[in-house]
Amino acid sequence: MSYLSISKNKLGFEKQGKPFLYFADTIWSAFTNVTEQEWEYYLKKRKQQQFNTLQINILPQWDRCWVPCELFPFKSKDGSKFDFEEGMIAEYFEHAKNMCEKAVDKGFQLALVVLWSNFVPNTWASNIISDNIMPKKLIPEYCKMVSETFDKFNPIYIISGDTDLETKETIEYYEIALDELTKLSPNTLKTMHIKGRYTYLPQQLAEKLDFYMYQTGHNNQFPEKPYTMPKEFREKYPLKPLINSEPCYEQISYSGGQYGVYDTYDIRKVAWTSILSGANAGITYGAQGVWGWQKVGMPSNPAIGEGFEEAKPWEEALNFTGAWDYAYIVTFLKDRNITELKIDNRLLEKSEAIRMATTPNGKVSLIYAPYSKKIKLNEDCTYAKIQTIELSSRFIAQPEVNVKDGITTIEQCSFVKDILIVIER
Repeated sequence: MSYLSISKNKLGFEKQGKPFLYFADTIWSAFTNVTEQEWEYYLKKRKQQQFNTLQINILPQWDRCWVPCELFPFKSKDGSKFDFEEGMIAEYFEHAKNMCEKAVDKGFQLALVVLWSNFVPNTWASNIISDNIMPKKLIPEYCKMVSETFDKFNPIYIISGDTDLETKETIEYYEIALDELTKLSPNTLKTMHIKGRYTYLPQQLAEKLDFYMYQTGHNNQFPEKPYTMPKEFREKYPLKPLINSEPCYEQISYSGGQYGVYDTYDIRKVAWTSILSGANAGITYGAQGVWGWQKVGMPSNPAIGEGFEEAKPWEEALNFTGAWDYAYIVTFLKDRNITELKIDNRLLEKSEAIRMATTPNGKVSLIYAPYSKKIKLNEDCTYAKIQTIELSSRFIAQPEVNVKDGITTIEQCSFVKDILIVIER
């Protein structure tokens, strides 16, 4: 089984000597909530949709759907509070191992979260629910179990889950886990999944990570984050692959009790904007109802973080159309052999929400606009092939193009919402 590795240009991944575009689904609650039969169906469905990576929480997801479950990593009377002093339960890890075996057999890359924020002191999650903070002394033993269970699958180890890093104690927890897994599993890639709209990584952690994840999250008050956060990472940290590992989930309500729900248009906008703003190593999708595996008649976990409305049942959520919109992104890039994109500043637009990126050889440029409009470029595109794609229908139009004094104007098509303009030179 081959390892995922970092490409030579430090902007993407390779697997078996070929470029690997990271395309993940958030299925955080798989090990506790998904039955064997459900897992088979889920894997088949996501394979059809071209997903190649699964982001899973090794330990029980704190805000998962509250389903009857008798198998946990530590002894527990209610499935909520764990008795860490009693040691780990081997049957739980064997169960997780079997699920991973099935996923890998179908061609999925695993991305496994080691310590979600609620298991670590002084994070936003553990400050809400402090019952399950793992004793620091247990981390090496736990990491040993993680390595022994999952290393055979050559996973990505996501050291943290939805975390902030505001205290020395918090940082120490994650540094111990990162160092232990680096020692025990030197050939696997390591990263961190940090909380929404957060860009801080302590130097002692950032320098040890193989790539970066950021999270634009689910708050609609910050529409600029998909393009400002990649810029921050590129300016603050050494060059490494970058992924938006948790854009707004499809059909999740706006966080903080705000009125509204993210639809397919919203999630497309975040995905394309992230990729054309520097986070082009891949993208992660999420469906509200899949990540927590919501079941009919079962309540959401009362330990909710940002006050979301109740999720749709997983059977319905698994068929949200946005997954196909994300699959189209992957197909589009693969078909054109686009493995690297660089931000292009030739776009003459006032709005930063319109993004442009170009392949290193300059042959292909992509422009994403949240709404169809006239586009101007500081470039003579007289001899270029230019198409406009309506992303909701994937209709392709031949726009009117005018060139004057070295400025190219791509006239507006009859499309209404988001478009992708493809320029081939």
